[in-house]
Amino acid sequence: MAFQDLREFITFIEKRGQLRRISAPVSADLEITEITDRVSKAGGPALLFENVRGYAMPVVINLFGSEERMAWALGVQNLDELGARIQKWLDIVQNRPPEGLIEKAKLLPELAELARIFPHTVSHAPCQEVVITDKPDITTLPILQCWPQDAGKYLTLTMCHSKDPNTGKRNIGMYRVQVRDGQTVGMHWQIHKGGAAHFRDAQVRAKQRMEVAVVIGADPASVYSASAPLPPGVDELLFAGFLRRKAVEVVQCKTVDVKVPAHAEIVIEGYVDTDELLPEGPFGDHTGYYTPVEPYPVMHITAVTHRRNPIYATTIVGKPPMEDAYLGKATERFFLHLLRVVLPEIVDMNMPIEGGFHNVVIVSIRKRYPGQAKKVMAGIWGMMLMMLSKFIIVVDEHVNVQNLRDVLFYVGNNVDPKRDTLLVDGPVDALDHSSPYEKYGWKMGLDATAKLPEEGHPRPWPDEIVMSPEIKELVTKRWAEYGIQM
Repeated sequence: MAFQDLREFITFIEKRGQLRRISAPVSADLEITEITDRVSKAGGPALLFENVRGYAMPVVINLFGSEERMAWALGVQNLDELGARIQKWLDIVQNRPPEGLIEKAKLLPELAELARIFPHTVSHAPCQEVVITDKPDITTLPILQCWPQDAGKYLTLTMCHSKDPNTGKRNIGMYRVQVRDGQTVGMHWQIHKGGAAHFRDAQVRAKQRMEVAVVIGADPASVYSASAPLPPGVDELLFAGFLRRKAVEVVQCKTVDVKVPAHAEIVIEGYVDTDELLPEGPFGDHTGYYTPVEPYPVMHITAVTHRRNPIYATTIVGKPPMEDAYLGKATERFFLHLLRVVLPEIVDMNMPIEGGFHNVVIVSIRKRYPGQAKKVMAGIWGMMLMMLSKFIIVVDEHVNVQNLRDVLFYVGNNVDPKRDTLLVDGPVDALDHSSPYEKYGWKMGLDATAKLPEEGHPRPWPDEIVMSPEIKELVTKRWAEYGIQM
């Protein structure tokens, strides 16, 4: 499944009973948030609000609000299949070059696919069916006021495009964008993200203007790619092409030197002055708390382009579970295979929704030597944005990390707090209000594996209680005879 645009995806999920149209008039101020929050926490469908008071444009939300829809968006039947595809490509990269005609022939389909997925530039695009350069005004868009104490309206399901001022390479991130007025918005480029790096580099080069674009409503694989923590230098649209098995078509913006997905619904073009910072926030974030007011760059809008009769795509974040939980689960499956490149002993990983994605990371490992669990913790903290993980729990390979009851059993039974706790200080998420210092604090690792004598446990480690296989099989065969209803 390779969706050309947002509309194809909407049609696809609607045919499968996964989208509801709401014709009743609703407000973009708080009301859509409350409706969507109830639906998303109940595991409900995507919602298309057709009658938003004061606006001609419909609003679609909760598009990715289930594992099933998230998998469909990425062209797979389930998120583990996504991981398998990524692993196949990593195997090609890691293994020695193929020898012999037969081995080379086996790679031809993968090489042919690679040639097809590079972004392709077109001269005409649906996202530019309507072009507004004379006094563009984004207040005509049905942008949501999400929570009562938010500083105003926010664009949330964004693809924020910027370019490295040194290399020209693009970065696309999913950052919140605060509406200041019709022609200016606040860019929430957190310090650890690619957009912030471009801004800092532009400041060093004394570049007064940094051209940017904010895209709304691209095809689902491209939207997800903006949120994915890709390795440095990996182009988000190339990754989207890999997910789609088809190149993303891009088009040159009208007023800035930026290329954007051609089949998007809406594109906001503009520039950021590198010497201009203004207060941004507060904003009700995925932590479940409001993030405070801080200085952030300001984008000045030079154009708004869009399709005829565009659809405004958005999301809300707050106390989990919400739609972003499933974006996070897709990233978990993706990141598992990246971690295995440098930590091959990792069997599985769970980043629980309740932990706000990166705050709690649980991994199972094939333990073969003393200290291996703590080595894995250090390795994870050294992997890109995994450095922001506050708690890492390591268990043995037979433990099901997706079952939190199982994990807590081993934490409770296998951990000696003094011996098995690793405390380190370092970078933490810019949204973390619990750390005493902004963007810097402490992190904890818990080794819940069975201990070896060399790890300071001289006593024999006891065997776990397990029923003999013969009795389990006997009881399974005779279960109907017992007459026990369960």
